[in-house]
Amino acid sequence: MHRSAGRTRVAVIFGGRSAEHDISCGSAASVLRFLDRGRYEVLPIRIARDGVWQIGTDTGTSAVFPAGSTSPLTSMIAALGALRTADVAFPVLHGPFGEDGTVQGLLETAGIRYVGSGVLASATGMDKQFTKTIVAAEGVAVAPGVVLRDGDDDVTDPDRERLGLPVFVKPARGGSSVGVSRVDDWADLEQALVLARKHDTKVLVEAAVDGREVDLAVLQRTDGTLDVGPALEIRHGASFFDFDAKYTPGAAEFVIPADLDQVQRGQLEDAARRVFTALGCAGLLRADFFLTAGGVVLNEVNTLPGLTELSQFPRIWRAAGMPYPELLDHLLSTAR
Repeated sequence: MHRSAGRTRVAVIFGGRSAEHDISCGSAASVLRFLDRGRYEVLPIRIARDGVWQIGTDTGTSAVFPAGSTSPLTSMIAALGALRTADVAFPVLHGPFGEDGTVQGLLETAGIRYVGSGVLASATGMDKQFTKTIVAAEGVAVAPGVVLRDGDDDVTDPDRERLGLPVFVKPARGGSSVGVSRVDDWADLEQALVLARKHDTKVLVEAAVDGREVDLAVLQRTDGTLDVGPALEIRHGASFFDFDAKYTPGAAEFVIPADLDQVQRGQLEDAARRVFTALGCAGLLRADFFLTAGGVVLNEVNTLPGLTELSQFPRIWRAAGMPYPELLDHLLSTAR
């Protein structure tokens, strides 16, 4: 393929086989719209829900894709050939089959540079159990919980007493609160497990944490230093920040910067940096915390957070004085 002189060729990969396919497409739409075509030659690559890779044509603000289909393997081989012409790949993928190290491993094997964390950090960050085990060993507090693997269908009486009610039942490897339930009565646990296991065989049952919901955005500079943007507090009227609260316009309020004192701000920033380092992340990370009366508790991490213009991660950096196109420039520069 011909490469225009003086421009960086960027392969934007999006879609995917996970339940977050549409969310990924939304993130990619913003990336495609705001990449400066004076600086970048864009190669759009969409992964369909059935795993077929589709090579598109850049229109200048979006992408078009040819009709027709083939097998996932055949299409992936063709896409790899196209990817080898790129200077850097931008995997705008959320959830399993994209954010979990699978696509990162493919890019690593092909020798293609890419935005975001590597294979191990991506896989670890996708698995809530492994994430919390690692960061807890580094002294970052996490919610008490129980792991139920395939075949485990109940929580023991001692664990019920330890966790109390309510609890949250979550697929261990998923995002956007897909498959997550709040359980206020142990009689409803079975139904919550059925829902969670539609998305993962491994399920977490976690104690509720009483605290303010605060997100921190970490950005790695080209020299390896870490910047943490202004804290974002999420306010909503739902029983928890579920899928509808996240993606229904007006259902949640994002307060940037959050109303924090110097000590609280310092605790959150320190915890975000420690999480980034402990997991071995690269490029970017969104770390979601509960700010409680006793301190900071990690809720979850996103190694490839939502990247629509209005998502939390870009909002935070815009509040810090970094417009969305500049944020994209920085992520690509760091990846290269």
